[in-house]
Amino acid sequence: MKCSIAKFLIPLALFAAIGVAADTHSLGRQVRHELVMLPYYSVFDNFAYQVDGSTVVLAGQVTRPTLKSGAERVVERVEGVGKVVNKIEVLPLSSSDDQIRWQVFRAIYQDSVLSRYAWQAVPPIHIVVRNGHVTLEGVVNASMEKAVANARANAVAGVFSVVNNLRVESRG
Repeated sequence: MKCSIAKFLIPLALFAAIGVAADTHSLGRQVRHELVMLPYYSVFDNFAYQVDGSTVVLAGQVTRPTLKSGAERVVERVEGVGKVVNKIEVLPLSSSDDQIRWQVFRAIYQDSVLSRYAWQAVPPIHIVVRNGHVTLEGVVNASMEKAVANARANAVAGVFSVVNNLRVESRG
């Protein structure tokens, strides 16, 4: 995903923290709900979206092509959505990347600082792996948790690099 697009897209985990107009907010909440309810959505997938009037732009990365098409299908059915632009990337099939995903998952979610996040229906730290390169997406409660997640991901054998896009939830 290009950086210029990324700053206009709302990652699912951040939607509640961003102030938007009432109609857009309501539509965005409905879009978010439909996306997180998709049956194969997991911590290894990352959705982001932008609502512009009645147009919804979907972005992010998924491990299954059916998740990309499913996301578009459910968002099209949301009342008030007139058009869906689907820019979701399907990650390449790779047994090596699959192994890294699970190793990073265990490294992060078995850590005593971060383990409480594993019990949530949709854990907030999403792990995107492409050709051995890891990107962490989502929200944590403290800067220390962001640093711990980064350190745990970097310690996994076979990981070439880690981009830590985790955001610290603002309290206020």
